[in-house]
Amino acid sequence: MEAVININVTDLLGNKHQIKAPTDMGLNLMEAIRANDLQIKATCGGMAMCATCHVVVINSHLLPAMSEDEEAMLDDAFLLNIPHSRLSCQLMLTPEMDGMEVKLGEGTGE
Repeated sequence: MEAVININVTDLLGNKHQIKAPTDMGLNLMEAIRANDLQIKATCGGMAMCATCHVVVINSHLLPAMSEDEEAMLDDAFLLNIPHSRLSCQLMLTPEMDGMEVKLGEGTGE
């Protein structure tokens, strides 16, 4: 499988970006978004404690189940009721995510 995947990201202004991200470096989606010079707050730095890296996943691409910490944070931030909400810091990049589409969630902009 390819060690670099493409992810389609829609920013808060509705602009679409195709980013490239390696799957062999242990990166999560939040880190990939930042590495491609897109603005995402991620105030807690990837600890699943703030929900400012929230994304809406447009197509799933076999995402892992949510951890209890991620589910609790989305629930506390009132985002769990938004279909397909995830914390980008909790989505470790895998080859199966190639072509995934996400939209940055409210509160993620800097």
